[in-house]
Amino acid sequence: MHDHGTRMFRVKAVAEMYDVSPATIYRAIEAGQLDALRIGTGKGAVRIPADALAAFAATCADAANRSRPGNEPTSEVV
Repeated sequence: MHDHGTRMFRVKAVAEMYDVSPATIYRAIEAGQLDALRIGTGKGAVRIPADALAAFAATCADAANRSRPGNEPTSEVV
């Protein structure tokens, strides 16, 4: 079998991966923090590409690291 593209995930599956509610994933999509594709007409189906998940996870990890005590940027001029 040939891989013709990236793997796509449903919102519910992504929510389960991150142990959050589907509403949290929809909010991340609406805020532009997580790329997703809408398939079909009307409400349609939302699918999230695997590469978008990798980028989202990296962004979340960076934000978490910056918010830890002792990781604040300094305003010192050298």
